[in-house]
Amino acid sequence: MMKIRKLLAPALGLSLLVPAFGTTVQAEEMKPTVNTPAAQLRADLDYLLSEHFVLAVTAMTKSYDGAKDAEAANKALDQNAADMTPAIASVYGEEGAAEFERIFREHNNYTADLVNAAKGNDENARAEAEKEVAAFVEEFSTFLGTATEGKLPKEAAEEAVKVHEAQVLEVFDNYVEGDYKEANETFREGYKHMYVISDALAGAITTQMPEKFENTKSDTPAADLRSALNSLAAEHFALAATGMQKGFDQTEDYDFVSWSEDANTADFKAAIGSVYGEEGAAQFEKVWQGNHINAQAEIVAATLEGDDTKISEAKAKLDQFAMDFGTFLGGATAENLPAKDAQAAIKQHEALVTQTFDQYVAGDYDAAYQSFREGYKFMFGVGQNLGNAIVTQMPDKFEASAMPGDMPKTGMGGTSESLPVSAMTFAGLGSLLALTAVVLFRRKAANQQQ
Repeated sequence: MMKIRKLLAPALGLSLLVPAFGTTVQAEEMKPTVNTPAAQLRADLDYLLSEHFVLAVTAMTKSYDGAKDAEAANKALDQNAADMTPAIASVYGEEGAAEFERIFREHNNYTADLVNAAKGNDENARAEAEKEVAAFVEEFSTFLGTATEGKLPKEAAEEAVKVHEAQVLEVFDNYVEGDYKEANETFREGYKHMYVISDALAGAITTQMPEKFENTKSDTPAADLRSALNSLAAEHFALAATGMQKGFDQTEDYDFVSWSEDANTADFKAAIGSVYGEEGAAQFEKVWQGNHINAQAEIVAATLEGDDTKISEAKAKLDQFAMDFGTFLGGATAENLPAKDAQAAIKQHEALVTQTFDQYVAGDYDAAYQSFREGYKFMFGVGQNLGNAIVTQMPDKFEASAMPGDMPKTGMGGTSESLPVSAMTFAGLGSLLALTAVVLFRRKAANQQQ
């Protein structure tokens, strides 16, 4: 069976084929930057939509397991939906935001029906829950098509949302079946797909309202870099926090979450290497793995042993990692990202990872999910600042007119794809997503027949 990741890898490079109405000569001649109103909109959508996917999967699997933190996970998922409302209101007003919230928050309730159907092995209940999901896909895609005045056609939105829902469900089904390798592979695919959706939606909104976004575009090479770094950084946080919790609980899927962390590291290494060469990639990997990933595992082991001394020693390694990695970033970017600022940011990131873990261990699950959300959001600032430093350092690589072959590569999805600047039609987007959905549902049907 064809792997879905082979279909989604090119999808990550999709950009909306829309004319830049109202773009001024002045805007075209500006130096490339990740800090434009349109790039910020895309980053905000990246954050909220990708976090939705992470929390949806977490809430479903926790609920299925009857985990002690299941209620807190579902609260966090609902709060993510609520946090989208102000973003929608800023674009489409209070009435539009209210309609969005009604549709989107209600669809989170369907996950409970799917979980209960799985617990009871109730095929009829499952079928009814799937009908609810299908109704949501129809209603939400209609809303998006109408709100954007067709800049994001309803048909394209429908296929994109349909793929998302199928991926969430497939991760859950694989988890229930104990196929943790497939669950984690599909998790990574589904996570990346959210950035495809945010890219398309941001392009539609900024085309619909160019003056509101100062005639800037959301799909420039610089904005693409920011989004790619956001994706890698936020995924790292999610996997690190989840992995530490699963290590503490000694769950059966712990090793496969660790595999996902390794895959994320490989993608990060590819991104660094494509910008700073093989030597830079090797330096990155050495610093990243040594006093970082290994130290987090040591904290888990020491916590299980109840050895406070070892916990302190492992946390000291994370402090050293922050110094070493910050120094690496400062040197690599020629201090366009000052080493001291990078060190402070990385130290804060590690503090949020360990804070989330400590609260989880203490059984303060609401606090743990609050810290998780804070730490997840924090990574989008890391992506923004690192992306800005790289673009400032090598502006010629991120000119709007630059061709894909002239620019560094991100390594998204474990490959070295060029930064996404290619234009494809909405029809192409819809066809690709439809094909992806077919593969998902066929694979699901094949699994059920086995």
